[in-house]
Amino acid sequence: MFTGLVRQRGRLLADPEPSAEGGVRLWIDHGIELGAELEVGASLAVSGVCLTVVERRRESSAVELSPETLRRTTLGDLRAGSEVNLEPALRAGEPLGGHWVQGHVDGTIEVLARRRLGDHREVDFALPAAHRAHLVEKGSVALDGVSLTVAGLAEDRFTVALIPHTLEVTTLGRLRTGDRVNLEVDVLAKYVARALAVYRRPPA
Repeated sequence: MFTGLVRQRGRLLADPEPSAEGGVRLWIDHGIELGAELEVGASLAVSGVCLTVVERRRESSAVELSPETLRRTTLGDLRAGSEVNLEPALRAGEPLGGHWVQGHVDGTIEVLARRRLGDHREVDFALPAAHRAHLVEKGSVALDGVSLTVAGLAEDRFTVALIPHTLEVTTLGRLRTGDRVNLEVDVLAKYVARALAVYRRPPA
């Protein structure tokens, strides 16, 4: 479980390496400080995707991506030097400063527009029909692992506001129109939508 408060950016040390059964392995440079918190078997959110550390070095870790992860996220498009958002798993007793983020990405969405507002930014994203019931204005959404508030909502798009800290610490400050990001909608919204769908279904 994560909070969507990105600890830092990491950088891919090499292109993805093919692994067993159609997956790939990524080596991520994260430095000494974060590395001290990780061990083999630990969960690490990489741009919003919950992955398992499978190998460790002093300043870097390897994680493996399954074919499902490659299909559903942007991680398969990364190359050596690509930056990613990193967040270690939430520990018992730590403050929950963002919202409940599982690291189970629902899919990818496109950046439609960006606007500069002084030191801040507003960014519009496409909203797939399958997730229109899962977003509400002033509700939470995770984009590339960053916990954000929905600032505006329309039928086919939504808007988030990015403060200077988010622009500096995460990869979202480098987004351009046409880029794609990993989307995870609020898990509570998904459970409610599923429960209502089952409740309203006519009996067999």
